[in-house]
Amino acid sequence: MKNLPFIEDLSLKIKEALANSPAGDLEKNIHALLQSTFTKLALVSREEFDVQTEVLRQTRKKLEALEKQISMLEQAKKP
Repeated sequence: MKNLPFIEDLSLKIKEALANSPAGDLEKNIHALLQSTFTKLALVSREEFDVQTEVLRQTRKKLEALEKQISMLEQAKKP
């Protein structure tokens, strides 16, 4: 297609025009607003969630081991 470079050039010019127009500022403002809202919601990243899930899993494992140990000690004390 010989019109392809023309179309690509036109597309690039439209993108540049939008970036330099109030629409570009609007996109930046919306992005900042969303970031602020998400921060206020106290959301965590998936990585942080996965780390905390693993910590909880290990804590539960230790708790179960301690409960078992306490049960064994209580059984040993009984006459």
